[in-house]
Amino acid sequence: MKSITSYTSDYLLIEGGKPLRGAVKISGSKNATLPILMATILTREECQIGNVPQLLDVRTTLELLNHLGARVVSDSSWVCVETAPLRSHTAPDHMVRRMRASVLVMGPLLARLGRALVSMPGGCSIGVRSIDQHLKVFEKAGASISIRHGYLDLNIRKIKPVEHTFEVITVTGTENALMLLSACPKRSVLRNIALEPEIMDLVEVLGKMGAQIDIDGRTAVIRGSEELAGFKHSVIPDRIEAGTFMVASYVSGGDVLLENLRVDHLGSVIEKLREAGAEVEILDLSTLRVRGKTTIKPLSISTSEYPGFPTDMQAQFMVLCSLADGVSEITENIFENRFQHVGELQRMGADIHVRGRTAIVRGVKRLEGAEVYSTDLRASASLVIAGLVADGQTIVRDIYHLDRGYERLEEKLRSLGASVERCPSREY
Repeated sequence: MKSITSYTSDYLLIEGGKPLRGAVKISGSKNATLPILMATILTREECQIGNVPQLLDVRTTLELLNHLGARVVSDSSWVCVETAPLRSHTAPDHMVRRMRASVLVMGPLLARLGRALVSMPGGCSIGVRSIDQHLKVFEKAGASISIRHGYLDLNIRKIKPVEHTFEVITVTGTENALMLLSACPKRSVLRNIALEPEIMDLVEVLGKMGAQIDIDGRTAVIRGSEELAGFKHSVIPDRIEAGTFMVASYVSGGDVLLENLRVDHLGSVIEKLREAGAEVEILDLSTLRVRGKTTIKPLSISTSEYPGFPTDMQAQFMVLCSLADGVSEITENIFENRFQHVGELQRMGADIHVRGRTAIVRGVKRLEGAEVYSTDLRASASLVIAGLVADGQTIVRDIYHLDRGYERLEEKLRSLGASVERCPSREY
């Protein structure tokens, strides 16, 4: 896999006012790829994973697997992982701080080696994302847990079957529990699980490995295996990347064909775009077309767990609402600190006022180019969209956040006619 520089100081220089036109292919899902890569720890056999995006978070995960002793070979979008034998049970601080999803190593390491020593997690600064829900499942399964010098030290002799109800719906908590319990041959039950498409992709992989997982509503019944097999699997398309391009297409007044996506994963995004006035034409299950109109209608948005409106699309839709003809309300119910992009959008002329978990957005006629700073992954995407439609030049700094979750974003935007250039900081 192509090397991606960690924490680059590059910035994007965007000249606004150019409608996006053409076709774009959506990459594989970051949020599906990461847990599937971690699942390779569960088996001693070779695993082949396709449609893997070239992202900073993916590279960090592969570095972590390599540190644990895995043999990793990549060719284009395919990655081959072999984890026999593993030489370490430690996920070091310098890796985990770069990516919060590193906590997904806990369940597989416990299942495979009986021990995991994992640094406390890092990632985007969008709010507290507690791992207590993970640990409660591990304890019920027989794990002992302690904290030593900033590391979680987990030990287990034999995985016991679990019957557990999550107190809150948690994506990574569900994934970690499913991976651990897939190595337990006795029947386990998890209730109030998350149902995101990325979790269903992991469930399909665990099924290929030999676990039987039946899901009814938000309840999963797991019957695992002590000897899980290798697998070959192609990752689902990234619904958040698709949604980001859909919003950018609409607000720029463009006409874009989006290919290699899953229409069935985009229900709430399509619904809100149409409500805002976009023409969204579904051509088949993997292709749709988005066309812009002159007037954007205001929206009322409330983020929630899948299949509700995704928190990962809140920032992008805030740009849309900033240009709407009227007043919109956006309520963030998942993370308590996910309005950090508001101040940067205000620098570009947006009229946004935050009251607790709700942002009141009064549409303006235009945004103006400015120098803005990324604060997290999806906030970065919102600033890029704002730059595409703003008058004049926009500089988006700290774009290492973008590299964590969007594959070749500036290249794809240029292919659609946007004026976007990646520049090293020393040139400005």
